[in-house]
Amino acid sequence: MLGAIDRDRYRVIPVGITREGAFVLEDDDPAKFPLDAAHLPEVADNGTRVLWPEPGGDRTLRVVRTDGATEVFGEIDIVLPILHGTHGEDGTIQGYFDTLEVPYAGGGVLDSALCMDKHFMKIALQAAGISVAPWVTVRARQWAADAEGVRKSAEALGLPLFVKPARAGSSVGVSKVADLSELDEALAVAFAEDDKVLIETGVVGREIEVAVLEGADGVRASLPGEIVLTSRGFYDFEGKYLGGDGVDVICPADLTDAEIAAIQDAGIRSFEAVDGRGLARVDMFLTPAGELVVNELNTMPGFTPISMFPKCWVASGLDYGDLISELIEAGLRR
Repeated sequence: MLGAIDRDRYRVIPVGITREGAFVLEDDDPAKFPLDAAHLPEVADNGTRVLWPEPGGDRTLRVVRTDGATEVFGEIDIVLPILHGTHGEDGTIQGYFDTLEVPYAGGGVLDSALCMDKHFMKIALQAAGISVAPWVTVRARQWAADAEGVRKSAEALGLPLFVKPARAGSSVGVSKVADLSELDEALAVAFAEDDKVLIETGVVGREIEVAVLEGADGVRASLPGEIVLTSRGFYDFEGKYLGGDGVDVICPADLTDAEIAAIQDAGIRSFEAVDGRGLARVDMFLTPAGELVVNELNTMPGFTPISMFPKCWVASGLDYGDLISELIEAGLRR
């Protein structure tokens, strides 16, 4: 995104967050953060500290340099929070900027929190009449107190099953269970990420994804894409971010006009069901019977060159740089 953003329109101030949670001023160098499987990018603490504006003030951004001097960067127009997972995609950072009275692009507090919690996301979608995969939600204490009861509930869903943390992302902690003997280990992997876990029925069908964008003229959906698994059991972290073998990300997908219209409609209805703002990627299955089953919404989807969200918009006639501009302008309008 650093490489693609329109520098004629925007002055970019890159802010990194360290593992300890410190906001630091980063180098404006797209080459610094390559997606390399051997060494994933990480923000190091370089000693600088970003000072966000005080609420009710003039929205001036300041940075304390390593020598203690404070540099003034001018007023922030908008923040583009390119963050996955806990604190970035769950409404936390959005609430923080709301409190600071600083505009930001993308999802808000409610849609971010809803979509980060797969249990409540499913409830919201069901309430809007949208099909989701059958599931049971299991708490760690429930598993500890009544493991046999959980196993019976899982067995009733039928095989295969997917076991996933309720509030993790990027397929972290997710396992496919082909035999009930694998359930205990799958739950252990998921509970390592979250004390709330979903066990879902595996849906047979084509894995379809559609990108949704909030523009000046309302909400619209891109041409749909398709995840085709050639040797992987499911679309995992390596396949999503590192270009791992065994998965093809195709956009546009080979679909009829009627299927495209139905998928776009389901994407927009799902976005509206969670009070979506800014953008989302809506993942669903197209079953052999023609039913659409929504798997999840991502309120800050992957933006790498191999990610479905930008690929689908490029296939729909909106290039990468203009896509970023649309996100920023939507946040400014709001």
